[in-house]
Amino acid sequence: MKKQLIIVFLLCLTGGLSFSQQGNYPTFDRKKVHFGFALGVNTADFHYRLHPSDSLTFDSIQSISIRRQPGFNLGIIGSWDIHETVHLRFIPSLSFSERLFQYEYFKNGELKTRENRLESTNLDFPILLKLRTKRIINFAAYAIGGMQYSLDLASQNDVEQLISDPIVKIKKHDFAYQVGGGFDFWLPYFKFGIELKLSNGIRNVAIQDGTFFMRPLESLRNKIWWFSLTFEG
Repeated sequence: MKKQLIIVFLLCLTGGLSFSQQGNYPTFDRKKVHFGFALGVNTADFHYRLHPSDSLTFDSIQSISIRRQPGFNLGIIGSWDIHETVHLRFIPSLSFSERLFQYEYFKNGELKTRENRLESTNLDFPILLKLRTKRIINFAAYAIGGMQYSLDLASQNDVEQLISDPIVKIKKHDFAYQVGGGFDFWLPYFKFGIELKLSNGIRNVAIQDGTFFMRPLESLRNKIWWFSLTFEG
């Protein structure tokens, strides 16, 4: 009886190994074009530069810091397999991000703190080149890079400033380059991916309007980390 159980176990194991060697979803690699979707989270920040001379003396501002805040994003994936290891990807996305500006300044001889929260709702249009290793059964690693155009739907570009309650204003349009990498896993009915990217803005998006909280800032350039889960069929 024990020998029979061992034989059955070995047959099952052999069959399982044979199946794993073939890999899941074998027809996936025969398609030239793939579609799917991406879900993810992000943390947004700025590369910022202060005016080189007396940057923190405007109206007694003592310090400026920008804190990253969590956000999320979702997108639709379109992927063209130029080659087994080279893929061109277009992923139009909707992303929500946020930054927190913190200022310390003197008023009437007293040190005060003020926060300005900047929220962005972006339509992102990245075109990315994906360089992937050859598929090893159900696994592959890849690097990715490219350019992205973003339209900030929540930009207060045209809003008039209030002297009593100023805000941080940034431009609606931005361009950025992206670099990153990830891993692909073939499951029985779809391909699952884990991806990490860094996006660095090229444009100075600060709107310099001479208000209390904008005068010390010479430039603001977007910096965003993206972590995404991808699903492709």
